[in-house]
Amino acid sequence: MPRPTEEEHHVTLAPQTVRTAHDRGVTTLTLDSPVNRNALSAQLVGELAEALAAVDDSVRAVVLTHTGNTFCAGADLTGPADPAAFVALLRAVVAHPVPVVARVTGHARAGGLGLLGSCDIAVAGPAATFAFTESRLGLAPAVISMPLLPRMDPRAAGRYYLTGERFDAAEAARTGLITEAADDVDDALAPVLDGLRRASPQGLAASKSLVTATVLEDFDRNTEALIARSAALFASAEAREGVQAFLERREPAWVL
Repeated sequence: MPRPTEEEHHVTLAPQTVRTAHDRGVTTLTLDSPVNRNALSAQLVGELAEALAAVDDSVRAVVLTHTGNTFCAGADLTGPADPAAFVALLRAVVAHPVPVVARVTGHARAGGLGLLGSCDIAVAGPAATFAFTESRLGLAPAVISMPLLPRMDPRAAGRYYLTGERFDAAEAARTGLITEAADDVDDALAPVLDGLRRASPQGLAASKSLVTATVLEDFDRNTEALIARSAALFASAEAREGVQAFLERREPAWVL
């Protein structure tokens, strides 16, 4: 039997996209995929779901943050995660008994806003910007509506879902997308994390279940239909044109 060559032995492992650190009862999960601006690839969604599942009640808070100037660019258009896996991740954030706190110092787009909306507390700094860009690609904020619409101001959601406009952290806080806009994110989070460290595991889990009940009901009621809608939109001719135009850095055919 011939021996495997050196090339056949060589396996290139994809760089890790989620980093985990622990400090005094707080687990920090850092999105670290600079090559695609922390976009929601199958790998990142899988690693984040796995890291979240490893958190137990010895932890009082999970901080979700990022490297680089982008929190999350939304779906990885060159290889997006399976919609069902992404929805499962969003629901896991909402349903987790440990509070999840978003620390945002950069940009968030499309599906990245769904990740923010799933967190219990979200604080963003002055460099952060936000946009629901789906409508400009022939898509819609379908599955991310489940954590977002129960929490956002309806008129604001109506505007930004439709126009795809970019808005800042102050507006994100006004609309209910995030909890607070802060000049210094870490200063703003210090009393939040101190409060969570002082809480009991049972107290945190029971309190969180009260404020997430409506959101989880929306997941239970609408997940299947919204996954199907998202898949149909991604498969459409308009979405193919929108995505291709985005990747080619040109205007799509429908722009007037």
